Formats: sequence, structure tokens, C-alpha cells
Amino acid sequence: MGLLSKKDAKLITDPLADNNPITIQVLGICSALAITAELKASIVMAVSVMAVLAIGNVVISLMRNIIPSKIRIIVQLVVVAALVIIVDQVLKAFAYELSKTLSVFVGLIITNCIIMGRFEAFALANKPWRSFLDGIGNAAGYGLILIIVGFFRELLGSGTLLGFKVLGDPIEKTGLYAIGYENNGFMLLSPMALIVVGIIIWIQRTKNTALIEDH
Repeated sequence: MGLLSKKDAKLITDPLADNNPITIQVLGICSALAITAELKASIVMAVSVMAVLAIGNVVISLMRNIIPSKIRIIVQLVVVAALVIIVDQVLKAFAYELSKTLSVFVGLIITNCIIMGRFEAFALANKPWRSFLDGIGNAAGYGLILIIVGFFRELLGSGTLLGFKVLGDPIEKTGLYAIGYENNGFMLLSPMALIVVGIIIWIQRTKNTALIEDH
């Protein structure tokens, strides 16, 4: 018998595709537009949200039977705020330059509707292990879209990935630049992020519609 039952495994796999927080539920799009001009920032934001959501889900699950219903939202906000502060301090300690790039967006994890949604819809009604898996799955689904968007925006907008020149040197005209290729600066602007996310949503929903029609 595997480590995860089929039911538990779906908590991780479903948000990656068929129930993705961004492409299907249309949640957490603001950060997908704001910080995906660089792949590194996208990866760090994805990991940060995963840490906050997975740990936060467990904490809320452990407290679910003692939280008065009238103040449950306040308690959830306190938990997520505490975790975000810890993540922010870790970034400042070990990746200061990147923390400056992310700026206020790490703090805005507090208002990420995916996190509050999973606290409310899942952690309050399930045990810690399943809540942990749900947090990992939804954060992974969210992070996957961020990384895809960040990959294309940095590659086509700057000709780099993770800061490394992969298409050649635009100044010395090497690589693709030698045959006339030019970086698309529009890719670095927020409107293009919205377009890229829109294309991903269109592809995802087209795929889901085709699967429904096949069955």
C-alpha cells in the first residue's frame, strides 16, 4: 500500500490541473500579474505560498474544534499573518535582494484568497494530515501557473532565465540576436501577464471541455 491513498493523492493532483486555483477557480491572479516578470521571483513566491498554506492549513485544522465560529476569520488572519511575517524575515535574512524585488507582494500573501479559501473550505472541516496535503496541492497548482507565466515573460521579455542569458547577448548580437531577434519589452508589463494567464486559462478549460465531451 502506498504512502497516500487514492483519495489523499487527489488532494495534490487535482489542483495541478482539473481544479487549478488560478485557471479553474480564478483565484490568486493578482500576484500572477505582479511578480512574474522574473522566473526566480515566481519560484520564490510559489515556495512562500506553499509554506504558508501547508503550515497554516495544519494549524487551523488542529484548532478547528476550539475556534469560536464568530471569530474564525480573525483567527485565520492572525495565523496567516504570523506565517507571512516569518517567511518575509527568512527571505530578508537569506535572499535580501530577492526580498526587495518581491517588495510588498510577500506581505500581500495575507490577502491571497486561495489561502483564506482553503482555511475556510477545507482545514476547518478536516484532520491535519489531509489539510496539509490540501495545502501542498493547492499551493503547487498556484505555483505551477506562476512559474509557467514567469518562464515565458522572462524568456521573451529579457532573453534570460533565472538571470542567465539563454538567447544570446543583445548587445554583442550573439545567438538569436545575430539573426535579428529582439526582446519583446511588452512581456515585462502587467497587461501581458494577464494575456498569458488568459491563454493558459483558455487552454485548460478547452482541455476540460474536451474531456467532458469524450465521456
